[in-house]
Amino acid sequence: MFVLVNLKAYDCDPVAIARAAHDVSEESGTRVAVAPQTAQLGAVAETGVETWAQHVSPSAHGSHTGSALAEAAADAGASGTLLNHSERRLRLADIDNALDAGEAGLDVVVCANNRAQCKAVAALGPDAVAIEPPELIGGDESVSTADPDVVREAVDAVSEIDEGIDVFCGAGVSTGEDVAAASNLGASGVLLASGVAKADDPEGVLRDLVSPIE
Repeated sequence: MFVLVNLKAYDCDPVAIARAAHDVSEESGTRVAVAPQTAQLGAVAETGVETWAQHVSPSAHGSHTGSALAEAAADAGASGTLLNHSERRLRLADIDNALDAGEAGLDVVVCANNRAQCKAVAALGPDAVAIEPPELIGGDESVSTADPDVVREAVDAVSEIDEGIDVFCGAGVSTGEDVAAASNLGASGVLLASGVAKADDPEGVLRDLVSPIE
């Protein structure tokens, strides 16, 4: 089970959370990664935690002011990137172009809202698809418990395209029970944000998240 923590643009200490995530990962043997703001990729990577970019642009080297190149993220220490999060939507053609991030050595997780989107993005060949109904993002209820059929349908849809593509469960994940429920529904990872980034005790939340995996 993979735990990917997206810090978004929350007012939190990314390095402190990264250190906690690294310690929890080392002690539990669970794969835990942190996705900070682009400017903080290097500082987070220096903690030794697996580091992901929140987004990379569908562009290569050239006159693309303001873009976030996959190569630059990799050079800063990222080993993976999110694409098409509900808060950073891309057109299908742009997702296809951004998947060239794999050529920079980055793993790629593409977010999707429903079965149809999961099937469409899976056909592009990412490493994983994350199912995230937008109405549950940032809420108190996890998609794995609020609407488990959404996860089952996502797993089935992606498997129809390529059984080698992982499916992650996002939106509202915040506890070890959510992680266990996601696993039971066929997900191989979870994607979460506020549950850790806005917590008074991020390390405690991380330890609870991995507890059913140990």
